[in-house]
Amino acid sequence: MNHLDKLEAQSVYILREAYREFKSLCMLWSVGKDSTVLLWLARKAFFGHVPIPLVHIDTHFKIPEMIAYRDRMAIEWNLNMIYGENRDALDLRQTFPAGNTDRMTCCRNLKSEALKRTLSGEWPRYRMNHELKRYEPDPVNDPFTGVIVGVRADEEGSRSKERYFSPRDSGNSWDVGDQPPEFWNQYKTDFAPGTHVRIHPLLDWTELNIWEYIERERIPIVPLYFDQGSGTRYRSLGCWPCTNPIESNSRSVSEIIEELESGRLAGVAERSGRAQDKEDGGLETLRRDGYM
Repeated sequence: MNHLDKLEAQSVYILREAYREFKSLCMLWSVGKDSTVLLWLARKAFFGHVPIPLVHIDTHFKIPEMIAYRDRMAIEWNLNMIYGENRDALDLRQTFPAGNTDRMTCCRNLKSEALKRTLSGEWPRYRMNHELKRYEPDPVNDPFTGVIVGVRADEEGSRSKERYFSPRDSGNSWDVGDQPPEFWNQYKTDFAPGTHVRIHPLLDWTELNIWEYIERERIPIVPLYFDQGSGTRYRSLGCWPCTNPIESNSRSVSEIIEELESGRLAGVAERSGRAQDKEDGGLETLRRDGYM
């Protein structure tokens, strides 16, 4: 069993534990490389069928190729696909691209608040109708209390403080200092009523592991990760006004792996192209308030 087999087995175990322990469960799918690997692992864990709703938060500022990929794969893999949004903030133009808020407030409006209200069922959800191949208002508004997320500890500082099973309060707020210990593959899954739990099956994977697994499994990925001839590619995906590509000539998965192994990106943070991370408080502030 090589290192990828061990990581895969651990993640599949976590996914099955989550499915067994949490009755109101969903999985967040940002359509980036990590959450797509997580989705692939879920298909393996449940023998080709994903019995968990996939939730995407649509800010309406995602790079268009991301949304096209989301809907294509939702249909191809027959996913129970749901998206949510902050319609009020969009209609009132309370966004950074409209010039009416800073980046952090925009993220709180379109990501954190939209995520919390979509998970709670307070705001409308839209579910893929596979017969009509379009989204329709979802009549089901039960809250999701267990949420599977493609977070990796090595990606960013605040994510290194997570646990595999990480509790939040009923408002999705995260107390970084109050995390259960997890020793010898023993996980706490019995939380008090009203606790919202984030589950992180990819916590011990690295960026290199993700790309090695994508190559081994031949997982289809958004082409934005590859150089299309401009000498740049995206290393991390987000909203187009706040996400910049890096300089790179990698045009394939194998070339990205070689680039990572060479050390050329050793001094460049994976999320260096995400402008909101550079604002006061950065990603940890957003994540304490409920962001992914």
